[in-house]
Parts: sequence; C-alpha cells; structure tokens
Amino acid sequence: MEINVVVALFGGVIATVAMTALMAAAPMMGLPKMDMPGLLGSMFGAPGSRLMGLAMHFMMGAVFGVVYAVLFNLVVGANPLPLGALFGTVHWIVAGTMVGMMPAMHAGIKSGRVQAPGFFMMNFGGAMGFMGGLLGHVVFGIVFALAYQVLVG
Repeated sequence: MEINVVVALFGGVIATVAMTALMAAAPMMGLPKMDMPGLLGSMFGAPGSRLMGLAMHFMMGAVFGVVYAVLFNLVVGANPLPLGALFGTVHWIVAGTMVGMMPAMHAGIKSGRVQAPGFFMMNFGGAMGFMGGLLGHVVFGIVFALAYQVLVG
C-alpha cells in the first residue's frame, strides 16, 4: 500500500493536538507538569519562546506521523489501535532516551536557567514523569492510528 504523505502529516498533527491536550491536563490528573513546548522553546536560550517550542513540537509530530504511516504499512492487516499503542511505547523509549541527552545541546539547561528533564522525564516527578511521557506517546500512537485509518479510508 502506498503512503499518503499529506494524510500522514495531518494525522501526526491531529495526534499532537491530543498529546498536547493531555500534557496540559496532566497536573489535573496527578501527573507532573509536562511543558514540552517550554522546554523546546528554551533550547536556544532561556526563557525562550513558547510559541517556537510549540511549533517545534507540532513539526516533530507531523514528521512522526509519516514515520508511523510507514510502520503501519509494513504491518498490513494488524489491528491499528494496539499497533498504535505499541508504536507509541517504542516512540517513548526513543524519545525518553533523547530527552535525557538534552543537556548536551540545550542552551537553557547548560546555563542553569532551565531544569534538565533527565532520562524519561524522571527529573520531573520521578516515576510519574515517566508514566506521563509514556501515556502521552501511547495516546499519540492510538490517535494517529484512528486518524490515519479514517483519513485514508
């Protein structure tokens, strides 16, 4: 099956909306504050630009939409919802590792004005930070699976 890149990009944006809504609601659910737009926006200097961070977050979501579409096409015939949850879990393992490496390239963290999130966001609430990141990525995967399935038809 051929990949519809525009649909995959749009599906990634839809999934990022869901993930961003979850991040905004996280403190109301007992999870730590997950301010990825603030963290990304301060990457080039603190305090940084939340708008820039939000744009970066959505661009990454769109790109990951294409990655997910490629992966979905490799596993033709599988139920998309559990597959989306699985891809989201693997995505979290990679993203959680990368977030732990942020201090090497983050101006705000290097200057001490922004707290380093640590591997798997463990510096932001310990196990609850880990669970929040995992939940966010699983939601991304499931919402992408639904959106892509509906949009591709």
